[in-house]
Amino acid sequence: MNRLRIWRRWFARRFGYDRLACLALLIGLAALRVVDPAPVEELRDRTFDTFQHIEPRVKTARPVTIIDIDEKSLAKLGQWPWPRTYLADLIINLTNLGAVAIAFDVVFSEPDRLNPDVAAGTMRYLDEATKAKLRGLPSNDQILADAIRRSRVVLGETGLATAISKLDSSLPMTGFATLGGEAEPFLFEFPGLLRNVPALEQASAGRGLFTIRTERDGIIRRVPMVLRAQGAIMPSLSLEILRVITSTPTLLIKAEKAGIRSIAVRGLEIPTDRNGQLWVHFARQDPSIYVSAADVLDGSVPLDKISGKLVLIGTSAVGLNDIKTTPVSPAMPGVEIHAQVLESALTHAALARPNYAIVIELFAALLLGLLIITFLPNLGPVMLVTVGALFASVLAGTSWYFYTQHRLLIDFTYPLLSTTAIYLTLIFSSFVREQAQRRQIRSAFSQYLSPALVEQLAHSPEKLVLGGEEREMTIMFSDVRGFTSISESYKHDPQGLTALMNRFLTPLTNAILARNGTIDKYMGDAIMAFWNAPLDDAQHQLNACEAAVDMLQRIDELNRQRELEAQQGGHVYIPLNVGVGLNTGTCVVGNMGSDLRFDYSVLGDSVNLASRLEGQSKEYGFPIIVGSKTALAVKDKFAILELDFIMVKGKKEPEVIYAIAGREDIAQSGRFQRLRNLTIEMLACYRSRDWDGALAAIERGRRTDEAHALELLYHLYEARILNYRNNPPPADWNGAFALLTK
Repeated sequence: MNRLRIWRRWFARRFGYDRLACLALLIGLAALRVVDPAPVEELRDRTFDTFQHIEPRVKTARPVTIIDIDEKSLAKLGQWPWPRTYLADLIINLTNLGAVAIAFDVVFSEPDRLNPDVAAGTMRYLDEATKAKLRGLPSNDQILADAIRRSRVVLGETGLATAISKLDSSLPMTGFATLGGEAEPFLFEFPGLLRNVPALEQASAGRGLFTIRTERDGIIRRVPMVLRAQGAIMPSLSLEILRVITSTPTLLIKAEKAGIRSIAVRGLEIPTDRNGQLWVHFARQDPSIYVSAADVLDGSVPLDKISGKLVLIGTSAVGLNDIKTTPVSPAMPGVEIHAQVLESALTHAALARPNYAIVIELFAALLLGLLIITFLPNLGPVMLVTVGALFASVLAGTSWYFYTQHRLLIDFTYPLLSTTAIYLTLIFSSFVREQAQRRQIRSAFSQYLSPALVEQLAHSPEKLVLGGEEREMTIMFSDVRGFTSISESYKHDPQGLTALMNRFLTPLTNAILARNGTIDKYMGDAIMAFWNAPLDDAQHQLNACEAAVDMLQRIDELNRQRELEAQQGGHVYIPLNVGVGLNTGTCVVGNMGSDLRFDYSVLGDSVNLASRLEGQSKEYGFPIIVGSKTALAVKDKFAILELDFIMVKGKKEPEVIYAIAGREDIAQSGRFQRLRNLTIEMLACYRSRDWDGALAAIERGRRTDEAHALELLYHLYEARILNYRNNPPPADWNGAFALLTK
């Protein structure tokens, strides 16, 4: 049981149940994409619609002309269907004008109701001689068939929801070959097939289905290029036109395990989806490619409208009910959709959604989901929004890039929705967890940090590592010099001593907290503090030194107030002098203590050295003494003066120590520069055993106006030099001085 509890705690700390839940959600969303329910597919399709609406295909050529059975033609030639002699004349005129191929977006499934033999049987008032003459005339269907035979005409057929009769095997059919896997299982199938009258079928150069399959929402996005109708594989009207004009005997279907990949005619390969459908790259509606059928019949159409063109005969008349909705138009005639297919194919501008697109989309969703699950809990609010916006921009931008540059349809909505769902789940989980963490942190750290830092921790609890953590820190020890004597003056007034301690500890504490420091503990009149924990502080050395200088300034201000109060009250004034030791190094910080009581504290050799440096401030005559790592980090911001090379009791390696004499303005002053140069000269002579040179440098220093600032330091080195003259240091002496006191 204990092992299970330990494992659960470890798992919750290192990984987290929220991450586990998001992993399960990610897997579930991947399964949902594989199933691809209607809402997911419709959202994807709407996205592709938006792409085409924003940037439709730009026409670089107009290889197709539409002969339009429009309202003008119906008004002039009568209601549809017209006598097929009109259509024969239409074909003859178009052929004479130089049409490359002619295709009908209508089907002639029954004999013409105006055939002469039909008239002979229905017009009772005709005499037998007239009826016999009518029966001897060629039928309108035959006249149309003769016109079709003398040109290159592709007839339209349509699929039906039910089979109406057995297919006539004597009628010509387009041949197909398959390369790769099987294609038939992926083709859309119609139970029935409505064909043209046999005479027309026999005369035509090709036959294709003009059936257009709408999506669930009624929009035309894809056009089947190959279908199964009443058991037979049939080309679309557009594909059959391409086969006829390229003189391709057999259409080639390229398939793979995932479905159909493309369909090829001679010199042209058309990409399709797995079901053999072409994603139409729509252009805006183009009235310039329309010619009224009436104008062709009366010979008023310009030659350049027909010569060298593929001609589609269809209707835009509202009453004939062939108006479709596309991504770029709410009302596009069905015949123009076939024209757009031909334009896309012939100008190599067709869109493609390859079978591997789902693999790319799943991979993107899984990769981004895992990245979010891994890194998002460690990010702050601003970074969360930034990363979320970045991911959305990358997904949308990548999809747009593939559409505009490569005409590939890669869906970004699924990866975006997947990552958004995981993102929101983690946000909600983090919100619930952080509310509890904030209450705990406010309670635990209110005694260590400033209120601002406590709030920062409460809002960023991931920055806190409890239980012990190794990191580089800057440690401070401060103490009031001669506080024992001050305390004795209050031996009959303990409340006054308490008030005095609170009075000087408060500004010192405020100076530390104002510079992002953490109070470790109070030890009577002494303060221990540190920087770079529990919150990261890249400028911890600088902030610690700024706090130390601020502390001296605040104590000076307090002393001026106390001196004035002493004068007014007629009692003895004893100034407060503070010594500060600072050192930077690697420490262990965290909650330390027992199960019953613990403190957030810091341990390490660097802590001990900081304490020793504070104790030496009275010996060297400078209130702020720092270790070498601290000094090197702030040397450009403060007046740094090298003091000594010391060997601290208990340490094996000596340490160069420095004094901070002020901020950058002091460092740039001539006074400090003279002090610094004299000290450098004195130390150089001292460490090279040039005792006379060192003493001479000290004497020159004493003759300057700034002599009082270094008097304690000069006195310390004079005593050492006199001792070394009588008791020379060993031959391997490196200039280090062993401290005998703490």
